[in-house]
Amino acid sequence: MNLDAKIVYLLLGSNLGEREVLIREAIDLIGLRVGKVKLESSLYETAAWGKQDQPGFLNVALAVETTQTALEVLDGVLAIEKELGRVRFEKWGARLIDIDVIFYENEIIDMGEKLQIPHPDMHLRKFVLVPLAEIAPQTQHPVLRKTITEILESLSDDLAVLKV
Repeated sequence: MNLDAKIVYLLLGSNLGEREVLIREAIDLIGLRVGKVKLESSLYETAAWGKQDQPGFLNVALAVETTQTALEVLDGVLAIEKELGRVRFEKWGARLIDIDVIFYENEIIDMGEKLQIPHPDMHLRKFVLVPLAEIAPQTQHPVLRKTITEILESLSDDLAVLKV
């Protein structure tokens, strides 16, 4: 591993179009533009969260080794979303592709609306925690000081998250 490299955890989701194809294309582009994909969770079928009158999502978590800063990673994944057809109409709305930065090493970053790491809602969302627990069960949330497994065990979110 490059000594300057960091591990960033991403969550990808899609609930429109050819979901699995879009996720696969996004993973390939992340590997080309953001960093080496070190770990990839299984695909999970999940019910929509927040705004439930929409199709279910496919979700996957990635661990990516990168030499980019957190802001460069964010800019890179936003560019990939746009390239794959993402249009932002409404919060929590249906989307072709969504790529969220969940963790950047164990750093805590608060740039307001632009970027917050750890992702501010990740500890409340089963659709984030289940795939993340598959690839990083002992990774510790730098604010909550609990592992992904510990957070998942105390989670009240009962949304369906099923391995495909």
